[in-house]
Amino acid sequence: MQLNPSQQEAVHAIRGPVLVLAGAGSGKTRVITEKIAHLITRCAIPARHIGAVTFTNKAAREMKERVGQTLGREYTRGLTVSTFHTLGLTIIRKEVKNLGMKSGFSLFDDQDSFALLKALTEDEIDADKAMLKLLQSQISNWKNAMLQPQQALEQAKLPDEQMFAEFYRRYQQNMQACNALDFDDLILLPTMLLKTNESARERWQKKFQYLLVDEYQDTNTSQYELVRLLVGKDANFTVVGDDDQSIYSWRGAQPQNLALLQRDFPQLQVIKLEQNYRSCKRILKAANILIENNPHVFDKKLFSEMDEGEPLRVIKGRNEEHEADRVVAEIVRQRFLARTPYHFFAILYRGNHQSRVFEKALLNQRIPYRMTGGQSFFARAEVKDIMAYLRLLVNPSDDTAFIRIVNLPKRGIGPQTVERIGELAHELHVGLYEAAQHHQLETRLGTREYAQVQEFVQLISQAARRCDHPPEVASTLYGLVKEIGYEEWLYEVSPSQAAAEMRYKNINELLRWVTEMVKGDTENEPLTLEQSVAKLCLRDMLSRNEEEDQADQVQLMTLHASKGLEFPHVFMVGMEEGLLPHQSSIDEGNVEEERRLAYVGITRAQQTLTFTMARERRQYGDVMKPEPSRFLFELPQDDIEWEEQRAANEEAKEQQRQSGMDLLRKALEKN
Repeated sequence: MQLNPSQQEAVHAIRGPVLVLAGAGSGKTRVITEKIAHLITRCAIPARHIGAVTFTNKAAREMKERVGQTLGREYTRGLTVSTFHTLGLTIIRKEVKNLGMKSGFSLFDDQDSFALLKALTEDEIDADKAMLKLLQSQISNWKNAMLQPQQALEQAKLPDEQMFAEFYRRYQQNMQACNALDFDDLILLPTMLLKTNESARERWQKKFQYLLVDEYQDTNTSQYELVRLLVGKDANFTVVGDDDQSIYSWRGAQPQNLALLQRDFPQLQVIKLEQNYRSCKRILKAANILIENNPHVFDKKLFSEMDEGEPLRVIKGRNEEHEADRVVAEIVRQRFLARTPYHFFAILYRGNHQSRVFEKALLNQRIPYRMTGGQSFFARAEVKDIMAYLRLLVNPSDDTAFIRIVNLPKRGIGPQTVERIGELAHELHVGLYEAAQHHQLETRLGTREYAQVQEFVQLISQAARRCDHPPEVASTLYGLVKEIGYEEWLYEVSPSQAAAEMRYKNINELLRWVTEMVKGDTENEPLTLEQSVAKLCLRDMLSRNEEEDQADQVQLMTLHASKGLEFPHVFMVGMEEGLLPHQSSIDEGNVEEERRLAYVGITRAQQTLTFTMARERRQYGDVMKPEPSRFLFELPQDDIEWEEQRAANEEAKEQQRQSGMDLLRKALEKN
């Protein structure tokens, strides 16, 4: 298929800064891949000097594959296509000395950061989960706004702000001592480096002679600044975005970054992609009219050359169970009448809690479904805990594993103790486990703390020695889990006995896999414990990165997760005030983002779109009678078929037919 004139203009605009305003379904991925091909083949820019940045591994992988298919692998060697965080990690690894860090740093995920904050604030917050989540979010916001702990302390005015800023200072001090980074650091550190280090800045600007950024409306302050520093004075870059699809403000995204571009780059060329190749005209008209209620920096109006399409429908259930039954009945009807594959249907909702009744209704009808966003086996906290023990057994230099388990379950080794171990490791240029064994540590810790650290070191070293003998691996691992009291600890921290049992079952499943690999069978050679752990780590990475399952299943997901996808038949469920728009957004006066979220949902639909709601809904034990979402009334009513209205129309038609028959009968009787 040929590029349309706007797409061609976007591909060929290569001098200076370019903003491509790409509406939903307007072929932006194709424009990016064609532009990369154009830069390599027509503009003679080597692939190694081109960078393309997006937000998800899946999007980056898809982009790289499409460029490879367009050009061939030999032309794309050295091309950088990655997420913002992967690019940040690459810069940190190359500039580790300039950042004053040692290589082999640990990467903390959300769970690791939460555990550290919980330990650091035990005296003040006393493990208040809601408060800790708020603190974690605030630290993330500070980092995204490029504020260091000292600046946060200076800006804090209220007592609560001062307390959080002090926790931020403690957190950063501990992270530095342990040579650890969290996800926000992957953007913050490269940005600060490029801002303050001229030679590093020149090096990376020389590396990226052309930069492309996808989903630009989702960038936060530090990501915007990183892009600005990478493109330098030449400013040869293209950013692709759509302010109408900015739905991540809760993650720090700033849709106003699109407007900032005009301020920072007055020569900015703006190109609009307004032709939609996804949805029929009625769906697109509804989306356009809805989003017109939001203010815009850049005006654009999507159009489609596809069919008019069926009217959009609104159907109601008596309650949430009946709403789910009605959606499933619609799927069954269409499956029966038109042999429509299940994967053509998507059920989109505002919050994950809404999925339960739809899962139940689908199961009752034996309809296969896939829920996007479900947690993988290896992402479970208990599996990550025991995997960390296994990783440390086979690799004593694994600092991330050491930090995760040194005080888990609690054994009296607090964050201050770990900080002292980290400082010594930094001085000696060794890993944390080796520093924990070093005689110099005794002078830096109290007698009790030192004894507890040595007890942990002996626990690991004895288990590691026993694991050198394959016949002893199974008994050693099961014995280790028993010795650390992990099962008892699960019963203490889990919300219920059933949850603790399920979590312990996952541990047994993990250990079963390991021992089976070590034993081997008729089809597989026996592996060492080290090889088994490496295989499981790889399986974890693959399970996180695997392609979307192409099986024939109804798709269930949140509106946020649906962005970038498309389906022939879409059900947007729970279209009620308080659900969409969400009550918290109504209370905070942030209905504009909720409207963008509804717009994203509408523009996922290709052929049919059905809105559903319940006349009654249970909430926190009470039965509510929700109002229809305001967004339903903002849509063009000529293109919407409300169920009651349809019934009334059918009734009126029937009455009209009857009266016509009566008139005809009377006329015949007269004759």
